[in-house]
Amino acid sequence: MMPAGFGGARRILVDARTPVHYSMFAPVHAAMAGDARVKFYFCASEEPANAASIFRDAGPAARVLGPTAAALKKFHAYLTSDFTWMRLLHPSCRIQMFHGVGGKYGFDAPTESLAPWHRLFFVNRRRLNNCVAAGALDANSPAIRLIGMPKVDPLVDGSLNRDTVLASLGLPADRPTVLYAPTWSPASSLNALGLALVERLRRLPVNLIVKLHDRSRDLRRQYSGGIDWPAALRPHLAAGAAVLASAADICPYLAAADVMITDHSSAGFEYLLRDRPLVRIHVPELIELANIHRDYVQLLADVSESTTAVEDTMAAVERALADPAAKSAARRRVAADLFHQPGTATSRCAAALYEAIDLEPMPAKSQAVLAPFRSPAFEPSRVAGDR
Repeated sequence: MMPAGFGGARRILVDARTPVHYSMFAPVHAAMAGDARVKFYFCASEEPANAASIFRDAGPAARVLGPTAAALKKFHAYLTSDFTWMRLLHPSCRIQMFHGVGGKYGFDAPTESLAPWHRLFFVNRRRLNNCVAAGALDANSPAIRLIGMPKVDPLVDGSLNRDTVLASLGLPADRPTVLYAPTWSPASSLNALGLALVERLRRLPVNLIVKLHDRSRDLRRQYSGGIDWPAALRPHLAAGAAVLASAADICPYLAAADVMITDHSSAGFEYLLRDRPLVRIHVPELIELANIHRDYVQLLADVSESTTAVEDTMAAVERALADPAAKSAARRRVAADLFHQPGTATSRCAAALYEAIDLEPMPAKSQAVLAPFRSPAFEPSRVAGDR
């Protein structure tokens, strides 16, 4: 679809609710940034007051618009990684690239039709098949594109180095590293036992990285339970080799970790691309509240050691450090299922986006689509500590 009456550079509007929504698109933005024929604009249509924070990794020259200004402007394409649907006064190619592979909140069984989207950039065939089975999408829809997840390309393309990430955090590379990354929810493991677990983990002879979900930093009760988690965690991370991660994109921390602890998150599945041990804190209330598809609950259980409290989680971490190869076959199998051709999704996504705006991609010698991607958030000065 190409709206009529456009001239000059192709204009693409990227809409996001949280910083991680931009992180989904960031590698593609970086890959296409050198093309003068394309101009990107950014809008936080639901929470415009937070636009600066949401698009902080888009660079200081990012064109950030308010909802009214964006609605009045003509765009060749509108892209989002959530079920956001901004009202625009002019026709535009609507592109959904999704976010996460956790099976939460109806992403894999939507109750509303996906037909209004002109392009659907699916992260895997499982989600595509689930959407068709749910009746939300015709199997022969011309909108379907099987892309993968550009965000996780750095986990497999060699552009992230464990020791470099640890050094940027001020952590020693000669210690094993444990990453605790709970999801957001008043029913998350963070709310149930997070502070006690962090206190115990900090006493181990390991590096500890705590990575909060964007929404866990939101003081509204439906997201964080109304708790200021950075403030609550800082006293527990004040001593020892322990940090509260600040970047929106979790991939550098996944690359640095020797063991990951989560409850139920897309990041837990993303960590499978590193083929390292995963500990899952099973919280039934979270599964119910987040409307997690039962298949994904089982998938995460298959690739992890499940726990329910602080003591068994600590024991599971010690077993994982002692035997990191356990469950490797299951991890590889599920990763292959959930991530379509990881390491090359950025190039496919860029190609599909060029096609959507009716533009030939840049010649290979002048484009960065296949180059390793590093967000500004990966640089040492941006990663060290909580800010």
